Amino acid sequence: MFSNIGIPGLILILTLALIIFGPKKLPEIGKAFGQTLKEFKKSTRELTSDFADDVEMELKEIKKIEN
Repeated sequence: MFSNIGIPGLILILTLALIIFGPKKLPEIGKAFGQTLKEFKKSTRELTSDFADDVEMELKEIKKIEN
């Protein structure tokens, strides 16, 4: 998705963000974005783990039925 932006595009986006939000608000926005990304990754890991556990339990039940 972001692979086509390049360095000039990234500099332009950061400059516009600095102009729009100002130097005081930009670190707060970055921190909030980082926390949101961290929570998203954590939720994704938990969801994946729960799904893997459910699949593992189902496989064990199938093996018990087959024996």
